[in-house]
Amino acid sequence: MRPGTRAPRRVFHLEPAAWPPPKGHDPAMGNGVTIRTEEEWRGAAFLAKSLSDPNRLRILLYLGNGSRPVSAIVEAMGLSQPLVSHHLKELRRSLLVKVERSGPFVYYEIADARITKILEALKDLATDLLAARKTF
Repeated sequence: MRPGTRAPRRVFHLEPAAWPPPKGHDPAMGNGVTIRTEEEWRGAAFLAKSLSDPNRLRILLYLGNGSRPVSAIVEAMGLSQPLVSHHLKELRRSLLVKVERSGPFVYYEIADARITKILEALKDLATDLLAARKTF
């Protein structure tokens, strides 16, 4: 690679067959987890990484109430337009939001209603775990 150039960014694409994981119980896991293949673990890790930013979580929860234009997301989040656009790009890349153009406006909506339920469950788990901790 030439000096001053960056390595190409790796983009992970979820194939439709790889997500969501199949239903059923995996006795080897003992806890009801159904992810059995390396590809499924990568898909789950990819989504978890996409959810690792608090602003992205806030945006997803906001979009859980319906389709919104970028300007409304910027106003509701209190973030700059370039920062919101960056987060929306990452959420779109990870297939968590859908995009629709209508004239000069770009509308975003949550890709699957289950996302909101998962985020609420994650918030509840974090609250419980943090409340029970003895040390930091």
